[in-house]
Formats: sequence, structure tokens, C-alpha cells
Amino acid sequence: MTRMWMVRGEGGSLYDAFREREVAAIGWVQLAPHAKPGVGRKQLMSLYQSIEPQMKQGTIVSGASQVWRFVNEIQSGDWVITYSPANRLYQVGTFTGAAEHHPEWAEQGMALARKVRWQPLELSREKLGVTTKNSLGSTLTVFEVPARAAAEVLAALRGGPAPEPDDVTDEAIADPLADIESQAIERIKDRVSEIDWDEMQHLVAGILRAMGYKTQVSPPGSDRGKDIVASPDGFGFENPRIVVEVKHRKGQMGSQDIRSFLGGRHKDDRGLYVSTGGFSKDALYEADRASIPLSLWTLDHVVRALIEHYDATDAETKRIVPLKRLYWPA
Repeated sequence: MTRMWMVRGEGGSLYDAFREREVAAIGWVQLAPHAKPGVGRKQLMSLYQSIEPQMKQGTIVSGASQVWRFVNEIQSGDWVITYSPANRLYQVGTFTGAAEHHPEWAEQGMALARKVRWQPLELSREKLGVTTKNSLGSTLTVFEVPARAAAEVLAALRGGPAPEPDDVTDEAIADPLADIESQAIERIKDRVSEIDWDEMQHLVAGILRAMGYKTQVSPPGSDRGKDIVASPDGFGFENPRIVVEVKHRKGQMGSQDIRSFLGGRHKDDRGLYVSTGGFSKDALYEADRASIPLSLWTLDHVVRALIEHYDATDAETKRIVPLKRLYWPA
């Protein structure tokens, strides 16, 4: 089977840029001008050490090795996959060219890029099994996807069933304790995705209460563009008065959704729009030019805020998403 590589830029923030520019790319701006096909791994490590003498040795080895793999080990025709934590989508494609230095993209974390032919359809994380999700959960920028996980990704992309496990690959998927923090965040997202809209509304309200606000939650039915009102006094008389809209669905919210939300706001309001399906680029642009301060929360934002403030949440919020604290050596 052709090899598959995960390439994730800046924590997944380059997902859209990869598709628009038809590339997969990495940063390491210090090494990019020297990272030409055929460059040696030790050569890159020595160069990295000379440029960043205060850098830890483990960081130097890891960074230089990933650059080396991106330039030398990946081949045209290999599969590539990348992930958007905000939208919980994977896009899959095939490499069609060698690594090239792009200094004009360096500030975006895309100093080294390879041409990619992306598949027209994206793949929802929900289509994959737990083992494959864990295999794809490493925080490394570049790594080879285990063969069994790659086979499941391709089968899911084609709408077919996952391949049967075999004795050869079953033992070599992924250390379940590796990259435990990022895997835990994704597993919590999986759990939050499964709750219904009413629970999601109360979960967001619970997070806001843990952040120090008092909340009013609208009953089911017409809410006149607001699901929650959060304020210091609980009535919305004291500033800041935060008006919250919660959309718990798979599809992205567009610019018209943002405009509709903003249309009923008072000039002194603060807005929070929560969409677990993410936001389109037009929606992000509309939010940037909003007449009032407006924050957009994706599922990723909700889960990270929940984790940060979990100890301060009330019993009802903990009931919706029960979590267990795990201590691990730093």
C-alpha cells in the first residue's frame, strides 16, 4: 500500500490555506532555505544547533528529523492527510511534487511546501474508529500514518467499511499514552458532539458561570436571536452584557447567520456565537467587521474553555460532560 503522511501546520490553522494553494506545508523557517532534496539529517541537525544554540537537544532532533522526512522520505504519489480541529474534518490528497522553499509564505508557517492534489470531499472525524483517531492524534507536524489507520481513512473516504484488523498491524498502531493531552481533547470533543442541543446550551451557560458570570438561559422556542444572556448581575443590567447564540449542528455557519445575530443587538452588547460545526471564511470576515465586539467559538473553543474552568463548574455542568483529572509527569 502507498504510504500516508499526516502534515498539520500551526495546530491545524493552515487547513484552508493548504486546500486553496493546493499544497501541504511546514515551517522551520531557519532550515527551509537549506532543506533541499538529498540534504542529510545530521546536516540539518548541525545547522539547527548552530542557529538555535539554546534549543534543547530533543527539540533539535525532532525538528530536523521532521524537515528531513518532509523533504526526502515523502515521495510523489504518497497519500497526505491534514486535520482541522475547529471543524473536525480531515482532507486527504496525494503529493504531486518535491519540497520547495517559499520565503513569501514563511510568516504563515509554510516555508517548505509540496504540491498536493486534494480529494474533493472532506472526511468527518466521526467516520473513523477510536484506534485510528488515536493514531492520527500525534502533535508532531509530520509523521507517517500507520498502515491500518491509513487503510481505514481511505475506506471511509470512499464510503466503504473499515478493513478487518490483522495480526501484523494490530500491535503497532499507536502508544495510547503518547500525545495524551491532544488525544484527550479530541476525545472530549467526541463526547460533547454527542450531546443534544439543549444540553449544549446549558453546557455553554455552565462554562460562562464558571468564568464568573450569572446566566439566563432561554426556554425552548423563539429566543429572538439569543439563547443565553450572561452578565455580572444575572439580569443583564450591568456591563458587560454578553448575548450568546448556540448552534449545535454539523454544518458551518455563514455570513448571513452572523448578520442575523448582529441585527438584534444593542450597541452596548457583547456577542458570543457558538457553532460546533465551525464557521465559513465569510462568517469570520463578517465577525471581524461587526459593529459590536463579537467572539466566535467552535467546538474546539468550547472544549478548551471547559477544561480550563472545569474545577469551577457546577454539578449540572459536570453531569453533562463528566471528566476525570489525570496527573502525568511534566
